[in-house]
Amino acid sequence: MGPTLLALTLAALAWLLVAGSALRERHPAWFWYLTGYPVTAGRVLITWRKVAQLNDLAVSHRPNRAMLGGLAVKGEPLRPIAPRVSFPRATRNGLSLVVRLHPGQTPGPFIAAADALAHAWRVHAVRVTSPERGTVLLVATAADPLQRPGLATAPTALLSALVGVLESGGAWVMNLRRVPHWLIVGATQSGKSTLLARLVAQLAPQRVALVGIDCKGGMELGLFGARLSALTTCRREAVAVLGALVVETQERMQACRLAGARSIWELPEKLRPVPIVVLVDELAELYLSDSTREGKAEAERCSTYLLRLAQLGAALGVHLVVAGQRVGSDLGPGVTALRAQLSGRICHRVNDPGTAEMALGDLNKDAVAVAQSITPEEQGVAVCTGADGGWGRARSHLTTTEEAKQTAAKHGDLTPELPGVARALETAGGGELT
Repeated sequence: MGPTLLALTLAALAWLLVAGSALRERHPAWFWYLTGYPVTAGRVLITWRKVAQLNDLAVSHRPNRAMLGGLAVKGEPLRPIAPRVSFPRATRNGLSLVVRLHPGQTPGPFIAAADALAHAWRVHAVRVTSPERGTVLLVATAADPLQRPGLATAPTALLSALVGVLESGGAWVMNLRRVPHWLIVGATQSGKSTLLARLVAQLAPQRVALVGIDCKGGMELGLFGARLSALTTCRREAVAVLGALVVETQERMQACRLAGARSIWELPEKLRPVPIVVLVDELAELYLSDSTREGKAEAERCSTYLLRLAQLGAALGVHLVVAGQRVGSDLGPGVTALRAQLSGRICHRVNDPGTAEMALGDLNKDAVAVAQSITPEEQGVAVCTGADGGWGRARSHLTTTEEAKQTAAKHGDLTPELPGVARALETAGGGELT
């Protein structure tokens, strides 16, 4: 009887291990709820007092000064009291708990102790926020969601593209209505082209005009030509198209002024012009000039037109998505001025610190350091800005060039015509129109 019971016990344990492994592989969220969450929640409650004391998150109600005879002695008070915490609440990717601060405490020490909390609780990361005065919200992420990014969901809207997943596990959405212009930087094989392909695939089914500027002969954006209203393949054509788009913004500005509207979104739908998204691949090709007078003039005009579109485009439905492997001040002062107008920033792995600094340095120095730590194995991982002004790590969904090409061809009949751009491109001597 003894050996039989032992064999049955071992068989049951083996079955549980196999079932648990299959559950973790196919349904990681359920595996977390059934096994990971109870263990982690218990660990949080058991270690909270000790962790709070070790990281100066606990306080004492006793004064830190005492009289010893006629001598005042100052020191650390004994038995500090940790702030109260709520019971950990399970989330899809981890857990969260609310900390009630003692009088005089601030969120600063909790933010500084985030890494220590993650280490003590054996989770991937702990995010610290203060939703209201006197409380701190700790959100623990059990595992790095960027290692196996699932297909997140987000409400679809015009000029909104679901491009990936955030480190928090939420949807990574590029909403051009909220953040009208974007700068994307990344070295070769970092995920920059994949992100552009994903963006095209998401915008293709929408009532949006896509204009491609690819001065590498159209090798990248030319694959999506079926859905592009215009495609330039050299800087001469880019100058003509950008100039035509500036004229388009002036015409839209006049229409808004006559209608008493501050943007095209206040116009009646039947009078509202189609939004335009300008995709620029490899910005350096527009700014680098040869020694000829004509080349320098073209580079200056490109710089002026891009800056003009960035300044006026948000309210007039003209949006810029500018990408490049290297974006630095050595390309000229126009790049720095343009960078200031591109409030959306995405930085993949880069080859030089200057590009990361250009992309994120004016926003947050910590973001620059995190971007420079992205390894070649983390393809698609980037540091991106959010609509709330913050930043975080994210990973784009894997959308192959062939998939984006097929999506563009499928929705080719939705491609709007831009007569002014078409005339300018024809006058410039080429380009590609649908």
